[in-house]
Amino acid sequence: MNVTKRVAVSSKGEIAIYKLTNASGASVEVSSLGAGIVSVVVPDANGVMEDVVLGYADAAGYLYDGPCAGKVPGRYANRIAKGQFAVGGKEYQLAINNGPNALHGGPEGFQNQIWNSRVEGDSVVFTHFSPDGDEHYPGNMIVTATYTWSDDCTLSLKLAAVSDADTIVNLTNHTYFNLSGEGTGSVLGHKLWLACSNYVPTDDTLIPTGEIAPVAGTPMDFTTAKTLGEDIKADFPALIYGKGYDNCWLVDGWDGSMKTVAVLTDESTGRVVEVATDQPAAQVYTGNWLAGAPKGKKGCDFADYDAVAIECQGVPDAPNQPQFPTQLLKAGERYDREIVFKFKTL
Repeated sequence: MNVTKRVAVSSKGEIAIYKLTNASGASVEVSSLGAGIVSVVVPDANGVMEDVVLGYADAAGYLYDGPCAGKVPGRYANRIAKGQFAVGGKEYQLAINNGPNALHGGPEGFQNQIWNSRVEGDSVVFTHFSPDGDEHYPGNMIVTATYTWSDDCTLSLKLAAVSDADTIVNLTNHTYFNLSGEGTGSVLGHKLWLACSNYVPTDDTLIPTGEIAPVAGTPMDFTTAKTLGEDIKADFPALIYGKGYDNCWLVDGWDGSMKTVAVLTDESTGRVVEVATDQPAAQVYTGNWLAGAPKGKKGCDFADYDAVAIECQGVPDAPNQPQFPTQLLKAGERYDREIVFKFKTL
C-alpha cells in the first residue's frame, strides 16, 4: 500500500489529506477535516478508473457545507427532536439547526473540526477531543476514526469513542456515491438493495413518530433491488416530507455483528459497492438538496439527486424513544462500530 500526504489550508488551520493507493492503482483519499472521505477511485467493469465519491474542488469547501459530504458527523449524527434529551435525569438543550430540530451534533459538530491524524501501516487514524459541554453535550469525549484500504478495494471505517461521563453518541459516515463517476449526473438509475424489512416513519420535520413500519407494499421496499428513481416521486408521506428518500431503515436480525446491509449497483458501468456494518440502522439519503453545494472536483455544479448517501448508524432521536436501540454511552465504556464499503464489478 502506498500512502502519501498533502496539506491544504482553511480558516481553521491546515487540513491533512492522505491518499492510499493499492496494488491495482485504486485509491482512497481521506481528510482530517471531519475525518472525511474525499475520493474513492475504483475500476468499472472494463477496468476504467473513476472517482465515485461526491467532493469539492477546494479542500476547505467541506467546512460548514450543507451536504456534510464524506464526513463523520457527531456527537449525534442525524436528528434529535427539538434538540432535547436527558441523561441521568438531567435535561440538555442542543442548538437547533435543522427546522425545529438538532442535526449532526450542531453547527460546530465533529464534521466541522480538524482532527489529529497519523498513519499506521495501511490505515489512517483520526482522533478528536470533544470537551465537556461541547455543543452542550455532557462529558469529555475522545473519538477515533480509523480508515483502512485493501488490495481488493475494501474500505473499512472503525469508529470508537470514550467519555468520562454518561452521554449519547451516534457516529456514521456521510459519503455520497455516484458509481458512474463524480459529476456525471443523477443517480436515480442506480439500483439499491437493503437488508431491511422495516423502516422508521417520521413527521414532516423528519423526526421519527415512534412507529416501526413494514416496507412491504410501500415505496420504501428495497428488499428486492430496484432503482432509486422507481418510486421516488410516489405520493407517500416519507417521500413528500424529504423531497425524496431521507429515511432510516432497520437492519433485519440486528445483533451487533457485521452484516451486509446494502448493495448499490450502477449497471451502466458495472460498478457495485456493498455496505456492511454492525450498526442497527441505515439512513438512505438521495441527495435531495445537493444543488448549491460547493463546486465539485471536476469544477461542476451539483444538482439534486446527483449522489446517494448510505449512512450506517443508530436510529434518529433514539435518546427520546426507548423502543429504539440505545445510543447511551456510559462513563468509561467504549463505543465501537464499523462500516465497510466493498467495491467490485458485475
